[in-house]
Amino acid sequence: MKLADRPWEAPTTGPARAGADPQARDLPLDAHLHTDQSPDSSVPIDAYAAEALARGIPEIAITDHVDFDPRDPAYRYASFTDRERTVRDAAERWGPRGVTIRFGVELTYHRAWHEEAREHLARHRYDYVIGSVHEWPDSPYIRSRVRSWVEGRTVDEIVAPYLDQVIGAAQSGMFDTIGHFDVVKRYLHPFVTTAQLADRPDLYEPALRAIVEAGVALEVNSSGLRHLVGETYPAPATVAQYRALGGERVVAGSDAHRHDWFAWRLDEAYRLIAEAGFESLAFRRGSDRVRVALPARRVA
Repeated sequence: MKLADRPWEAPTTGPARAGADPQARDLPLDAHLHTDQSPDSSVPIDAYAAEALARGIPEIAITDHVDFDPRDPAYRYASFTDRERTVRDAAERWGPRGVTIRFGVELTYHRAWHEEAREHLARHRYDYVIGSVHEWPDSPYIRSRVRSWVEGRTVDEIVAPYLDQVIGAAQSGMFDTIGHFDVVKRYLHPFVTTAQLADRPDLYEPALRAIVEAGVALEVNSSGLRHLVGETYPAPATVAQYRALGGERVVAGSDAHRHDWFAWRLDEAYRLIAEAGFESLAFRRGSDRVRVALPARRVA
C-alpha cells in the first residue's frame, strides 16, 4: 500500500488559533511522537527533544509505527534493535538537560494479526505501548474505496468494521492506551461529517465500554485539530461520554510526524481532559504505571 492511500499519513494542516503559537508549552508530557524510524516521518529524535526543552515539556514518548501486514509501510521498516538504540541513546543525551525520553511504540491492531502483535510484545520490551486501529489494506476506509463504502449504508454499518477492531484492541490486554479512538471520522470525511457522528453517541458506546472494562487508557490525540475534521480524536463529547461510563484512565499526545507539529495544540487536549473531570494522565514508564498530574488551569 502506498502512503498516499493512508490519509492519516498525509495530514492537511488546519487553521491555527489567530495570533497564537499552535505548539503548546509548559505541559508535563507528550505521549505520542513519530521520528524517522517511522516511514511517514523524517524527524530525527533530537529535534523533538530540543522542542521539548524549549517548550518546557519535560517528558516525551517516542512511539514509532509497527505494522504486521506486509502491505503496510511500517512492516519491518525499522528493527526493534535500531529503534531501541536510537531512543535509549537520545535519553542518555537529553536526560541531564531535563528531557526524559521514553521508548514507546504504536502498534497497528487488527484481529487478523492479533497473535503476531502478541508475540512481538512478548519478545520486545517497551516503556509504553499504544494500540491503534488504522485503515488496513483490505479495509473499506482506504481513500479510493470510501465513497463506494458509504453509499447506501447507514452510519451504523459504515463505522462498524472500525469499531469492531477497536473493541478487539481493548479486549486484547496488550496495550497501555488505545490511540486516536475515533480517527475513522478522518477516513470518512467529507462523506460522513463529524456532525453526523456527533448525533450518534450510541455508536461509540460499546467500544468505550470495552476500553473502560479493560482498564486501558483512552488517548486524547490533538492531531485532529490540524486536520480537516477540526477536532481531537476523540471529540470532546466522546471524552465526556467515556468519563460518564466509568472511564478512569486518559493520556494526551500530539501524534507529531514533523518537528513543527510537536505539541500541536496539545494544551487543548489537556483542557478538555480537565473539563471532562480528570485530574491526571495515566502513563507507563516501563515497569511503573504512574499518574501524571494535570497542570493548574490557567485563568484568562
